[in-house]
Amino acid sequence: MPSERQKTIEALKTAIQMEIDGKEFYLKASRESRNELGKKLLESLSSEEDYHREKFEQIFASIEKEKSWPDTGFQPDNGKHLKTIFSNELEKSSVDKQSLHSEIDTVQKAMEMESASREFYRQQMALAKGVAERQFYSLVSDEERVHFLVLLDYFEYLKDPAGWFVDKEHPSFDGG
Repeated sequence: MPSERQKTIEALKTAIQMEIDGKEFYLKASRESRNELGKKLLESLSSEEDYHREKFEQIFASIEKEKSWPDTGFQPDNGKHLKTIFSNELEKSSVDKQSLHSEIDTVQKAMEMESASREFYRQQMALAKGVAERQFYSLVSDEERVHFLVLLDYFEYLKDPAGWFVDKEHPSFDGG
């Protein structure tokens, strides 16, 4: 039966690989996107996956060397950066009708990946023995939730831009 330390190491290896796969997916998707908003959003998600990977690698090295969970200084921005990109690019963006189906498929796959990552981190949080480990997995899980929500917002925009604007902007049709 694997020790707690070995279970932690295996979970970290899985997390590192998930973040690597996420980064590769987002980079490829950003290159293929024909929508400037999509390109920038997907590039930013790639960077966030890279940041998560770096933190997991830092933890992995600490556990290998010192056998303890380190303080990583992980400070997520709760999606502020992604939301800023979304709102800034939205003003300049238009949906490329030729690539719309592909973009929607990409965003759906990305949402599935973020949901799976979040679930994995929530499971690790529940299994965590230490406070620092539990807090870290909680923060990363929350970040994945924010990623999902930003992608959902983009998905809804792609599906129905006019409806999305009505829903988000709450225009008043009565002149008030």
